[in-house]
Amino acid sequence: MAGAVQAASEMLEKSRQSFPAWLGRAAARLNLGHLADADADIAMACRLAPNDLQALLIRGMIDQRLGRIDRAAESLARVADSKAPQAVEAAIALSEVLWFAHRHDALRARVAAGGAWLADPRAAIAVARLRAEQEPEAALAQMLELAERGPTPVVRRVAGFDAVGVLDRLGRYREAFELATRLHAATTPPFDLEGYIGQARDQRALVEKGERWITPRIEPVEGVALVVGLPRSGTTLLEQMLDRHPAIGGIGEYEGIDRIGGDLTAMGRWPRGLALAPREALGAVQRRYLDGARRLRRPDATWSFDKTLRAWRWLPAVAAVLPGARCLHVARDPRDMAISIFLSYFHPVNDGWTASLASIRRVVEAERAILPRALEVLGLAHEKVVYEDLVADPRGHAERALALLGLPMDDRVLAPEANTRAVFTLSHAQVRKPIHRGSIGRWANYAFAFDGSWDAMAAAHDARRGSA
Repeated sequence: MAGAVQAASEMLEKSRQSFPAWLGRAAARLNLGHLADADADIAMACRLAPNDLQALLIRGMIDQRLGRIDRAAESLARVADSKAPQAVEAAIALSEVLWFAHRHDALRARVAAGGAWLADPRAAIAVARLRAEQEPEAALAQMLELAERGPTPVVRRVAGFDAVGVLDRLGRYREAFELATRLHAATTPPFDLEGYIGQARDQRALVEKGERWITPRIEPVEGVALVVGLPRSGTTLLEQMLDRHPAIGGIGEYEGIDRIGGDLTAMGRWPRGLALAPREALGAVQRRYLDGARRLRRPDATWSFDKTLRAWRWLPAVAAVLPGARCLHVARDPRDMAISIFLSYFHPVNDGWTASLASIRRVVEAERAILPRALEVLGLAHEKVVYEDLVADPRGHAERALALLGLPMDDRVLAPEANTRAVFTLSHAQVRKPIHRGSIGRWANYAFAFDGSWDAMAAAHDARRGSA
């Protein structure tokens, strides 16, 4: 994909009117997860050829990832309803949009209407998901069949974790855990856990000095807020709440922080050489982040809320490149977080650390070894959000988070379920309900899977609760 980006960029140097180059670069950047850049490229492609169905397919898939539900559905439906070769792919993507946006009646209508797309194995997942709402046992059998005999690893993994979710809802906890264990073993390749947590180890060595070793050398940013926390810790709920404020635009899990880290690593400045990074180079990295964030946030918003789940690994980079950014440190009971991660679909390559409770525990330990101390030492303005306290007192936490951004309270943030922005994360169902305590203590259903190695972290988290 990086080669495709390079080839397309070389074509565009010769002609800015090259539709294939804009389209090809958009598709490659979509696959790389560079959504802000892909969004800019596909906009140019659609300007040059507004009726091209391949461009509309890519446009819809990018809008899907960015949570632009109406635009995504419109583009994808136009292609899915055609007789073009892209129709099946568009229909599959549209089924995902309608499912995650909770437009289940529209999805049922699509299934009832039939069509060639239903012969695709991926369509069977959409059909089973709908069936699970009324006939969970029958749907479970379909999902398990796909998990066992699906034609591709992706189909088997997705169907399998959907089956895990059904088993969990049916209260069949040991079966759910055992199935998740088998799925991880069968579909997760080897993962470099030591390399992944090594960045946190490097940060910890610096944090333990207890002194601020990075003095920002570039101008502070304005209107940038970041989540600092791990998956399944309550980050989506917080984003959906704050995105309801008229001054805040959620930009999803923007890839900008990872790219900042990659740029600094390529310069040879990560992590101990950040203080010596050239000012001009830091400014260029900052501008690229801000350009993407501004493109993704609502036009009327003055703050972007970046729900990245990577910032905790790159905090010195944030301090060096984005001075002035505000951070919201989100934490949850490590056992609740861990079981939710383990029973869910994560990318098997990028997030291979999710494949066992032991590896999840080591990542949580690495994160908590540097947080919140790193935020304090680096001088990053921040506020603590403990998930259990947030759901107990959403108003108080919303007021504190908004005060960090210098914004007044707005009661709309207390109704995240009314947010029309689609959520394409594992929390898509939870955040379409009023704020509730239903997931607190979920780990107890799986107490058989936890040993004493979790006790110290759980006790430390309990000590945080109610302390804000």
